[in-house]
Amino acid sequence: MRVIAGTARSMPLRTVKGMDIRPTTDRTKETLFNILMPYIPGCRFLDLYAGSGSIGIEALSRGAAKAVFVENARASQNLIRENLEFTKLIDRAEFAFGDVQAVLGRLEGAEPFDVIFMDPPFLKGLERLTLEILADSHLPAKDGLIVVEASPKTDFSYLADLGYVVVKERVYGMSQHLFLRRKKDMEEDL
Repeated sequence: MRVIAGTARSMPLRTVKGMDIRPTTDRTKETLFNILMPYIPGCRFLDLYAGSGSIGIEALSRGAAKAVFVENARASQNLIRENLEFTKLIDRAEFAFGDVQAVLGRLEGAEPFDVIFMDPPFLKGLERLTLEILADSHLPAKDGLIVVEASPKTDFSYLADLGYVVVKERVYGMSQHLFLRRKKDMEEDL
């Protein structure tokens, strides 16, 4: 696994070995950031269920002003710090380690995030729990995106009921990305 583009381009990133960790492949990450590119320069990026930190690090490498990494697993927390130090991007990183739902409550009132990315463990229902919190939160910026990485088998039939609109979707075999906006934020744009 490596940084695809930007100031830390081609730098290798370490990852935790194990069945619970599914690093986003380089090809998938490149497709993701091609879509996100208009949002990244100068943005505030929130990386939920950060794992090794590779998505938030990619955002920083491509010009995000700040990335906040949220992760519960101790081994992953240490790895995120090591990867940020190695890529020399730690000065624009913040850490909010702990359970994602609890951390979102603690972050409420912080400056909004232009991009919120989440990659929870697949098929455990964490996407819905997290999206329920974000639906009424002040954390997503009005013009921002929420990106969910999930199994293609994940049921997202509840999104409209929570007030989300799917603006784009990409399926990559074993995973998918859903690009969401809150309907209330889109109505404010009119």
